[in-house]
Amino acid sequence: MRNANVQSLLVSLIGQARTDALFATLNSPSILADAEPGHVTRAELAQAMNMALFEGLLARSTNGRTYTEEAIAGGGSVYFDHGALRTVRWADNGALPPGEAAFTRILRPLGFRLNGRYPLDRLGMTGRAYAHEDAPDEISQFFVSELHPERFSETFQQAVSRVVGTSKDPLTPAAVGQLWELERDGTLPLESAQALLPVIVGAFARQHDVPSEADYERLLAESAEMAWIATEGNAFNHATDRVEDVFALSDAEKAKGRPMKPEVERSRSGRVFQTAYRADTVRREFRGKDGEIVTREVPGSFYEFITRHREYDTATRCWKLDLRFDAGNAQGIFKMTANAK
Repeated sequence: MRNANVQSLLVSLIGQARTDALFATLNSPSILADAEPGHVTRAELAQAMNMALFEGLLARSTNGRTYTEEAIAGGGSVYFDHGALRTVRWADNGALPPGEAAFTRILRPLGFRLNGRYPLDRLGMTGRAYAHEDAPDEISQFFVSELHPERFSETFQQAVSRVVGTSKDPLTPAAVGQLWELERDGTLPLESAQALLPVIVGAFARQHDVPSEADYERLLAESAEMAWIATEGNAFNHATDRVEDVFALSDAEKAKGRPMKPEVERSRSGRVFQTAYRADTVRREFRGKDGEIVTREVPGSFYEFITRHREYDTATRCWKLDLRFDAGNAQGIFKMTANAK
């Protein structure tokens, strides 16, 4: 099933061949079965953005790309459950709004609403989940985490300021206006949506300058998560395939020699189970002590798997999928990018 507006948006952004590949890979929300030509709904734009972000994650994760290619070759597909990104809640953040505010200004007009707050105290962070109001089960959620530099040393805080203080704001005045119109009306003309899509997709990237290697080392000494932000910025930290049995999948991937997390994370509710590959290693640039550019290998993004069971909703007297997250699970999954210390 292809939604004509989602297809038009993606073709204008990445071309026909890559669009075809994405439609062959990802689930298509049932709410998008019909489309009004020339008028893009917030759900359609959200789905197009999510599909483009998923493709970007595969470009950075060899393990995720290999898994996805094997799944498609075997006649399967990917049910895109959620994508995760990391932010820094810090006043000295250049032109970029601090923390999740840089992204809620995008997510809310697209129809995403807060679906849970998760303290990640062991990491000095807070996580929040955003689910789509129109199709929470089928349109991929966002798990947005904020790092709190004030919980770390003064030296660490100074390094944070030097790194993220150069941040640019990726949203143009035109994009801000289009998001306002989308939030007001719930739709945009196709041409406006086509102009907005590359801007909001581009927001999920590193907005600050190349960090110094010395600052990277200072950050890494106290927080692998902030060190990751220094090199990767607000790119997707991971994307997640919702699978029927994450335990069986974990065993199968381990048998193939894939770099899987040793144990599956289990939520306190007993309904949400998660595991992941270790982060793919990438090469990134840094400024050396004399201003020269040096490169080194650091953790990049990774690919996750989740199984969600249903829960009985006493208010509606029906069973529904448990779309919540678990702070313990999240902190365990975050360790997948901590392999470069």
